[in-house]
Amino acid sequence: MSCCDLAAAGQLGKAGIMASDCEPALNQAEGRNPTLERYLGALREAKNDSEQFAALLLVTKAVKAGDIDAKTRRRIFDAVGFTFPNRLLTSKEAPDGCPDHVLRALGVALLACFCSDPELAAHPQVLNKIPILSTFLTARGDPDDAARRSMIDDTYQCLTAVAGTPRGPRHLIAGGTVSALCQAYLGHGYGFDQALALLVGLLAAAETQCWKEAEPDLLAVLRGLSEDFQKAEDASKFELCQLLPLFLPPTTVPSECLRDLQAGLARILGSKLSSWQRNPALKLAARLAHACGSDWIPAGNSGSKFLALLVNLACVEVRLALEETGTEVKEDVVTACYALMELGIQECTRCEQSLLKEPQKVQLVSIMKEAIGAVIHYLQQVGSEKQKEPFVFASVRILGAWLAEETSSLRKEVCQLLPFLVRYAKTLYEEAEETNDLSQQVATLAISPTTPGPTWPGDALRLLLPGWCHLTVEDGPREILIKEGAPSLLCKYFLQQWELTSPGHDTSVLPDSVEISLQTCCHIFLNLVVTAPGLIKRDACFTSLMNTLMTSLPALVQQQGRLLLAANVATLGLLMARLLSTSPALQGTPASRGFFAAAILFLSQSHVARATPGSDQAVLALSSDYEGIWADLQELWFLGMQAFTGCVPLLPWLAPAALRSRWPQELLQLLGSVSPNSVKPEMVAAYQGVLVELARANRLCREAMRLQAGEETASHYRMAALEQCLSEP
Repeated sequence: MSCCDLAAAGQLGKAGIMASDCEPALNQAEGRNPTLERYLGALREAKNDSEQFAALLLVTKAVKAGDIDAKTRRRIFDAVGFTFPNRLLTSKEAPDGCPDHVLRALGVALLACFCSDPELAAHPQVLNKIPILSTFLTARGDPDDAARRSMIDDTYQCLTAVAGTPRGPRHLIAGGTVSALCQAYLGHGYGFDQALALLVGLLAAAETQCWKEAEPDLLAVLRGLSEDFQKAEDASKFELCQLLPLFLPPTTVPSECLRDLQAGLARILGSKLSSWQRNPALKLAARLAHACGSDWIPAGNSGSKFLALLVNLACVEVRLALEETGTEVKEDVVTACYALMELGIQECTRCEQSLLKEPQKVQLVSIMKEAIGAVIHYLQQVGSEKQKEPFVFASVRILGAWLAEETSSLRKEVCQLLPFLVRYAKTLYEEAEETNDLSQQVATLAISPTTPGPTWPGDALRLLLPGWCHLTVEDGPREILIKEGAPSLLCKYFLQQWELTSPGHDTSVLPDSVEISLQTCCHIFLNLVVTAPGLIKRDACFTSLMNTLMTSLPALVQQQGRLLLAANVATLGLLMARLLSTSPALQGTPASRGFFAAAILFLSQSHVARATPGSDQAVLALSSDYEGIWADLQELWFLGMQAFTGCVPLLPWLAPAALRSRWPQELLQLLGSVSPNSVKPEMVAAYQGVLVELARANRLCREAMRLQAGEETASHYRMAALEQCLSEP
């Protein structure tokens, strides 16, 4: 067979088999083409390559361009099979006078034709060609060679067909296709636009795997796209806005990319735009805010103006979308605006190194207040049938972010919405499986194709806890929360979250949100203990909570890095014990004794005697574990000391237990070893409160304190109440 015949075979698409023409066409339902059937028979009976080539040429003459339907294509495959295309693809020698790629081009053409059948596209014989096909995308050659261009088109059609199968993306990634596509795009040779389109599809289907396999190449594409975006002056910049979010890595975004992206967005958003031009830019900005916080925005006047513009535009968009009842809401755009509002809330509440100046903060808070009012208005219209919709969750999330920082404004509207928020949080809590699925939908809807990490992202309670912590201090909102059953729900939630920290669970992989949620729950319960003590006494859920606190604290105080949580648990338990002192669980049971021993450990280890250069007398100082977090810890410590003092006269067994722990003796020893001038008055008051109650409650305690020079120490520190108590028999 001559090279001309081979070239003709290589151009099968012009006669009906080329991949670009393998579209289902007229269905020859009335009967098969007898001539075609005869040629297919010849193809099946061919004994060598020359006969197969000849038969293929006859087939192409019998089938007009575009006339191949699925059944005909399948019969051609049955006649050819994979063996012949396999040989063509791996052939290293071409016939005399032919380009070296002509046989491979024919093999790719056949393979692309077969891949039009989804079943064949997923065939192992196609999947194992992925590495070979990927190399064709970056092979060097004459850019004007029509045959080479056809081969590249067919290669993309093969790979695109594989990507459309259920497990295709995974096979393409494993076969090195992502790197090949990146290199093909960066080379800007023929078909580079197809490379970008296929990359987008693979990132959307399997982002994490793509970045794991080809991070350097994908970052190179991101750099190129970011630079193009920064320089673009035509409509392409709006198209890039839609593409770029997919190319932001799950890890750190290169700084040069952030500069280009911010500069490009500043030019776009600073112009007068229609909604179809502005919305992709807002979504890209939201994606950057989600990935980088405010780190991508430059400091200085230009950065503050840009951030203010972002938040302003987001608030306007939210109001326009939500204030008018009956209008269709572009949920993806509004959710992106929510992310920008969250960024605004964070910057407005940041005291140090904020991008915003004080006048800008005041202005933005006023603007965001109006947008939050629109969110509340929208949520007031939500019926039970919509509670599982991702956009509702996104709306609750932004409201939770606002309430975490601001509850004084919109108080009436917030109080009216509280019953809905409690019911909504309870619904999601009770349907955990659906919640996790919902959370992934929210992440996709809002700002990122990235699947959230192993947190409780669909957990509405986690988002509402900080706001509820503020609201439980106020009489009106607290009464509504109690009436709607929020305390019982919070107790169940606390116990559920606590299970994640119990033995048998790897706490090292727990997200920070779990521990933060536990601490915030403790703060809410502390508010209720102080403001609604009757609730603690009558609601059975708090008895269960007390039991959990008692059994958990002994192990918790021994764990490194969890002192703040231990402080919350200890203080809450001590305050609740004072209210539940008549409970059988607190009458000297092993659990109660273990709890109070752990509480004493927490309270007693906060301060130590520390020598000072040039002085004979030590000073009272914070221990190393407490020193770094004392700002967050001290209020809990003082409250815990006060609560322990209140428990002593209510629990007769507690004073002897404290004596056995040697806390009162060691406390007096500590005070005797340091300079009284180094002990602040509030510390003296806290220590005296505990020592006096222990001395009053138990004769042996008084004797032990006297033996430890208690009267002398009391005199030095002007502890009149302790001095008087120890002077009595």
